[in-house]
Amino acid sequence: MPSGYNVRSRARERNSVLGRPEFMSLNQPPPRAGSSSSTGGGNNSGGGGQGPGPGPSETRGSARRPGQIKHQTSQPTEDPVDNGSKDRRESGKMPEEDCMLLNPSFKGIAKNSLLAIDICLSKRMGVCAYTSSSRGGCRSMVALLALTGHGITWIIGTIVCLTRSNTLAGQEVLVNLLLALIFDVITVAGVQRLVKRRGPWEMMPGFMDCVAMDTYSFPAAHASRAAMVSKFLLSHLVLAVPLRILLVLWAFLVGMSRVLLGKHHLTDMVCGFALGLLHFSLMETVWLSSSMCQTLISISTLSWSPFF
Repeated sequence: MPSGYNVRSRARERNSVLGRPEFMSLNQPPPRAGSSSSTGGGNNSGGGGQGPGPGPSETRGSARRPGQIKHQTSQPTEDPVDNGSKDRRESGKMPEEDCMLLNPSFKGIAKNSLLAIDICLSKRMGVCAYTSSSRGGCRSMVALLALTGHGITWIIGTIVCLTRSNTLAGQEVLVNLLLALIFDVITVAGVQRLVKRRGPWEMMPGFMDCVAMDTYSFPAAHASRAAMVSKFLLSHLVLAVPLRILLVLWAFLVGMSRVLLGKHHLTDMVCGFALGLLHFSLMETVWLSSSMCQTLISISTLSWSPFF
């Protein structure tokens, strides 16, 4: 018959918290260093599990042939890792237009600074860009001033004056002026299509601008035309000093009117003036004589009859 001490000890073990399955690991002594792999190998072996035995990794490693081990070691194991890291690096790269140069050159800094100043000043000077601008009430008057330097206006006016002219000298000047205007319109339109710079206020071109192919900002077509026409008239017409001053002032105001309307930058206007003077110089070198001008007039009016 069991004694009372044994009965009490068994009841104490049953009521103990450490006897539960989730706390069984607390009752086991901590494994010593280097004995965990041998204990695991002994448990998996077919014997009693007391003696040390090879672990699962050692058993599988010993079962492999030397040829297989040599073949596996000869295979490149770093290619998938390298390919994956390379793909991640390529995907992590930003496009060139989104990257910022940490060490820009002095030329790049100067160029970006000048462009920033140009845009800032052009926006400040666009006081007639909209009716709600600070000088929006003067927009119609400034637009009328800009219309006096429009290409279509000058081409139509030159043709009308040519049909009414009766002197050979006058027709010679007007024909060369008409050719200079057409050359100016085509050249400026070509440069604008190559550069494709928008205005400071990103405005849509009007109907007259589309007709004259003046759809972009650089260079300013009105400034180029005003500079070329004023220089042409000053060179081939005898004008009084006040009229010469007014002609130069008109050319400057026509170029400034497009800046006030928010159509062009200041640099567009300056380059337009320079391009207009260049056009005048080119037309002076290819100046058509009076006989050539009369031939062109005869062809245009369908009254040329050299074969009759």
